[in-house]
Amino acid sequence: MLQFIKKIDFRQNIVYVGVVVIFALFAIMLGGKGFTSTVNILNILRQSSIIVIMAMAMTFVIGSAEIDLSVGSIAGLASVSTAMAIARFGLVPGILAGLAVGAICGIVNGALVAFAKIPSFLVTLAMMGVTVGVAQWITDSSPQPILDKGYNFVFGGGQIGVFPIIIIWAMVFFAFGVTLLNRTRLGKYTLAVGANPVAAKYSGINVKRVRFGVMFGSAMCAAVAGMLYAGRLQSGRYQWGSGDEMNVIAAVILGGTALSGGRGSAVGAMAGAVLMAMINNGLILAGLTSAQQQVVRGIIIVLAVALAKRNNRS
Repeated sequence: MLQFIKKIDFRQNIVYVGVVVIFALFAIMLGGKGFTSTVNILNILRQSSIIVIMAMAMTFVIGSAEIDLSVGSIAGLASVSTAMAIARFGLVPGILAGLAVGAICGIVNGALVAFAKIPSFLVTLAMMGVTVGVAQWITDSSPQPILDKGYNFVFGGGQIGVFPIIIIWAMVFFAFGVTLLNRTRLGKYTLAVGANPVAAKYSGINVKRVRFGVMFGSAMCAAVAGMLYAGRLQSGRYQWGSGDEMNVIAAVILGGTALSGGRGSAVGAMAGAVLMAMINNGLILAGLTSAQQQVVRGIIIVLAVALAKRNNRS
């Protein structure tokens, strides 16, 4: 047993160690407040589900040495677009409206990054501002209720027995992300571009297409996340998804994806999302204010970046 423990690279598996340690710590400190109850564990999984969906796409983005800061704001715009379209035109147009938001944002982000060669940080920072502004503009900053029970049930608000449907969505995206990253050319090409785009180009990989694809996929996953927010909370609001980019990026980095690109783990990103949700849940049960929670999350991101850099150097 000791020999097995010595062989474990705890830096490479920090996210899994973190899940176990944080769960045990909160179980001891907050056991009396129901942290380990079945209801709360399902709540943690429910809270992590939307982050898991966006983290699957963000793994490809960061793995290709890019970044997407607009995922949270795209989710907010998709939620209000879906809600408004359902209210005026019905269920199917509402779903198409949400997906259209992701497609438009993804095409713009992808084209500017891949073909105009503008740094993804600047492109997605601008997109974050644009989508937040548009969402506030078209709604006059007011919530848009969704009264379609079928939509609310399927898109995050329903349960099969005690099992939330939104967790099923996360499991589907997780399986898809793992398969794409580990079993397809897209996954191999993405990491190759992140490791060395010049070498990837001379190896016959279409670097521009890969960069466009990962940015487009990230926006589409963000739009789906926004639609799930709308279904789970039965309304569209521009605030839905606000700050999620922090949790998503932290989850991906903690999961073992290198900030410099070239290495990624969809399984690790999922574990990172659960860890972030567990931390958020524990902090709420501990009675910390929203501002204090933001401070703790910021510290976690800094530590994640530090660990990522140490891993890259080793």
